[in-house]
Amino acid sequence: MPVVSLNAIVKPAFDKRYGVPAVNVFNDLTMEAVLAAAVAERSPVIIQTSVKTVRSIGVKSLSAMWHSMTEGIEVPVCLHLDHCPDRKVISECLEQGWNSVLFDASELPVAENQRQTVEVVAEARRYGAHVEGEIESITGVEDGHGSDDEAQRQPLQVVLDFITDTGVDVFAPAIGNAHGVYKQQPVLDFDRVEDIVREAGVPIALHGGSGLTASDFDGLIALGCAKVNISTALKMTYMQSNLNFLQQSAIDDKWDPPSLFAHTAGDIHRMISDLMRQFGSSGMA
Repeated sequence: MPVVSLNAIVKPAFDKRYGVPAVNVFNDLTMEAVLAAAVAERSPVIIQTSVKTVRSIGVKSLSAMWHSMTEGIEVPVCLHLDHCPDRKVISECLEQGWNSVLFDASELPVAENQRQTVEVVAEARRYGAHVEGEIESITGVEDGHGSDDEAQRQPLQVVLDFITDTGVDVFAPAIGNAHGVYKQQPVLDFDRVEDIVREAGVPIALHGGSGLTASDFDGLIALGCAKVNISTALKMTYMQSNLNFLQQSAIDDKWDPPSLFAHTAGDIHRMISDLMRQFGSSGMA
């Protein structure tokens, strides 16, 4: 199956109430391992890149990596630009084949956010791409973007008007979730997800997925969180896997980079496979 649009992945998940992992990769190893897990699990997957990753690797290099790794792939996959307030980066990514973008203008007044989001949606449509919208900053800092201040939640009608007037395909609300490592168990607003889905009928993107409980995931996915973002958990797995291998290498005095890469890729593959089974996307491709 070729690379598909964001809607082709999230719409079936939303209708059937399973969640699709949207995983923030940051190099070739993580991208390849996540895609391999998707193929092994027969699961759709959303590969995400942060603005920081786009700038550090380069938009053309990332695009080439993506097209090379997904050529002939047998499960539905798409490439998504996460939390991007920079219109220029959005345009560059759309030109290079990203399938969707999150235009994050949540730091702007709602009216200005809405005005610019309408423009981004129109631009994306010219490329056959889709847009995730956000009007409330998700608490926490991720790849240099965001704030640790508690996100202010907008009234439901403001959210509904934004979704309707902009035509965004997926919406990311603040529901007590946060980027990064949770310092304490979050208090999640399940009712808010239910209200938005009931009134707007739009798939919800769950940010801050790393560290939530199985019960949290089950409840939110059942309410319509079809896109489940995973970033911190992947970074932690990647770093811890490297650390464990290198500590053993020092003890054994054996230095074999290909074995390090294979070890880390295996740990990532297992982590992502476990999430796909937990979210219900395994076997849905």
